[in-house]
Amino acid sequence: MARYTEEELKEKVHNGFIVEYPDEMTEGYRKALIVQLMVQADTELVSAPAYFGAAKDAPSTNTMVSATAIIQDELAHANIAYRLLEDLGLDKEQLVYGRQPHEFKHPYGFDHPLENWAELVVANGLYDRAGITLLGDVFKNTSYGPLKRALVKVDQEETFHLRHGEMWMKRLANAGGEAREQIQRAVDWMFPMAVEWFGLPDDMKRHSGQLDYKLKGMTNDELRQTWMQSTVPLCEGLGIDVPAHWSEDEQKYVLDFAFPCQYDEDEKRWLFGEGQISWEAVFERWKRRGPANKQFIEAIQDGRGFRAQLAAA
Repeated sequence: MARYTEEELKEKVHNGFIVEYPDEMTEGYRKALIVQLMVQADTELVSAPAYFGAAKDAPSTNTMVSATAIIQDELAHANIAYRLLEDLGLDKEQLVYGRQPHEFKHPYGFDHPLENWAELVVANGLYDRAGITLLGDVFKNTSYGPLKRALVKVDQEETFHLRHGEMWMKRLANAGGEAREQIQRAVDWMFPMAVEWFGLPDDMKRHSGQLDYKLKGMTNDELRQTWMQSTVPLCEGLGIDVPAHWSEDEQKYVLDFAFPCQYDEDEKRWLFGEGQISWEAVFERWKRRGPANKQFIEAIQDGRGFRAQLAAA
């Protein structure tokens, strides 16, 4: 029998109680925590093959080392989250090797290949910033003790990834010419992708329990706004156009395009001119997954065969 009712646990965590062990959870708390950890783990894992494809385009040995260090960090972060899921009764081997590609729960943007160094550093600058925005909120507010402690290391390393992206975005933007054009093209498709990453607007948000159980502290719109508060000034400071601006009337950043909108994954281009689409259409696109989903998951799962060969040798 659970120690607390759902309502008792919700009240306790909002009064500062930290959950440490599964027997302190209610079923609702456990389910909400699993969903959160699954997205965190899958996102970290699938970022690795996406980053690896572009790391091979690194302009020097030193930058190749930096890029591969970031990939190693992402895999370690995934392992931390899967390890926490094991504490909740899930099987890490099954989660990594036993699922079909479309069953992973990472953002749609990581199903797209990064095709050059500029796309990699913009991913560090925009996607890793989205990750820090989300995980920074979790670290500050979560009621789950083991995750809070694990995120001390994760947040420090994600900050390095972000600084790497910012530094190289500035360097390539200042170089001008084709380098600057590559940064602009990468921002053109990744900026709306990251905006979409934060999910449904608050007035449409489905009940997830993560706020009720204090697994995080900010709503989707608050997180999206936090991300834009640093991303838009960064890009504007580099002379890179973004489809968003600060509204004095609303005292917040607002988007200059219909949101959400249609995306052409073959051309890596958002079809702003076609107007707003429904979130149901967005969910259908997410469920179909992006163009490199199968390739990236298979690249990860191929490692199991290699390990089996080593064990049999």
